[in-house]
Amino acid sequence: MQQLNDSGVAYLALKAAQKLYGKAPAALQSTEFARVQGMAQQQHELETRVLIAPEARDVMVPSATLNAALDEIRRRYANPDEFADDLARNGLDEAGFSAALARELKVEAILEKVASRAARLSDMDVELYYQFHPDQFRRPETRLARHILITINESIAENTRAAARQRIEAIAARLAKEPQRFEEQALKHSECPTALDGGKLGDLPRGKLFPELDHALFELKAGEVSGVLESELGFHVLRCDAISAASALSLAEARPHIRKLMEQKRKRVCQQGWVKQLLERKA
Repeated sequence: MQQLNDSGVAYLALKAAQKLYGKAPAALQSTEFARVQGMAQQQHELETRVLIAPEARDVMVPSATLNAALDEIRRRYANPDEFADDLARNGLDEAGFSAALARELKVEAILEKVASRAARLSDMDVELYYQFHPDQFRRPETRLARHILITINESIAENTRAAARQRIEAIAARLAKEPQRFEEQALKHSECPTALDGGKLGDLPRGKLFPELDHALFELKAGEVSGVLESELGFHVLRCDAISAASALSLAEARPHIRKLMEQKRKRVCQQGWVKQLLERKA
């Protein structure tokens, strides 16, 4: 496998390989490696232009910030030797890795400095966004649901279709008389991992379950238990523990989210415009 000699490029290649393919550069196929290498080299060239731009003047990365970032990465490894070995496999050593990380942090600081030029957000901007995007602030009706599952498997005597149906009907009959035993019955009989939590599926909006289950769940009243239901997983019994009606966030509730969203977008636009100017000056 071809190696990337520059520690800065090797660092960027490592990040790109993990992001794109979930693998280290050394594990990539030749075409994957070529793509990652090209991306890393382009990113490195762009970062170099960022670092020599006038806006980079006076931007510093405190030692404490770099050391904290390094410590956080080192904690992912069992010991220092494992960390060093992993770096070596990816064409890096600790000094090179530290330098590349410092470079990345400085680039981020420069971009954050550029982002500070973004236009300030007014209360009117926030209110207009709220008025023109009402669907983003609606909460759908949800049901807090539990289930008990008996799977169908013709190769297992107790899970043949007939046997599974008999088992789930016996459970449903018990729950029809004593619905408060649902969690106990789930723990004893359900063949779903949720059995350990009393069959709890969570607070669900429409469309999250198999259609047969979804329809039944939203027909139940709070505290009611369904009859026997079937999905591609097997036979189920559902209980609706609670119902949360559909609602909408008020402007006061939505304001912090809107402000954060819009500020981040304006910063990105400001940064992208500045980077575009850097590239145009190069051309």
